[in-house]
Amino acid sequence: MSAIELHARPSADFESKVARALDLLRDAAERFPGRVVLANSLGAEDMVLTDLIGRHQLPIALGTLDTGVLHAETLAVLPRIRERYGIEVEVYRPVQEAVIEFVGRHGERAMYESVQLRKSCCGVRKLEPLSRMLAQRDAWVTGMRREQSDNRGSVPFEDQDDKGRVKFNPLADWSWGDVWHYIKLHDVPYNALHDQFFPSIGCAPCTRAISLGEPFRAGRWWWEDESAKECGLHVKQSALPA
Repeated sequence: MSAIELHARPSADFESKVARALDLLRDAAERFPGRVVLANSLGAEDMVLTDLIGRHQLPIALGTLDTGVLHAETLAVLPRIRERYGIEVEVYRPVQEAVIEFVGRHGERAMYESVQLRKSCCGVRKLEPLSRMLAQRDAWVTGMRREQSDNRGSVPFEDQDDKGRVKFNPLADWSWGDVWHYIKLHDVPYNALHDQFFPSIGCAPCTRAISLGEPFRAGRWWWEDESAKECGLHVKQSALPA
């Protein structure tokens, strides 16, 4: 059974949610012309936002992080975006020397040794490239939803990151059923891992499929405590451990 067949169940107010999300994207583009980017994880939520941006020809750039350890299925989404929407996604990769130094010092399996080492790996592979993606931007867009986890239960539609950039979360109030109903409705290309019970997809060593009844993000850093399950992309630096 595909993810669409399994999950596509719209909320009663689905249409108003779509309208609100589109209005927020248009507002972002108007307020920050040429200075706003969608931080695209190539997961289902961000593909919904990609479709809204491409379908309505909004001047919002698309950027993604290629950490060097992504699933082949995740990377396969990039050419599909280009073919479907005619949009070139900006790809940001970690500094190779930094990766070599980290792996040489801590090993290929450092992320399993401690939360600190796992977050250090995220710092090298994700946070530094993200800082380059956002360097010339005044605002960014994410696919964060309140339903994803307790940590994200109060995600606002508009926020500020620790650098003062405006952060838009147009899907904050969407359900997982809303996401997949939109994908079905508009035939949005999506990551094939979603059909293999991967609702939340990150780097290959840190992501697994989930079982029936497990929390949405149970497949991310599954060996860690639930409270630790953020890589730092959506955590203000003041909240991160030293």
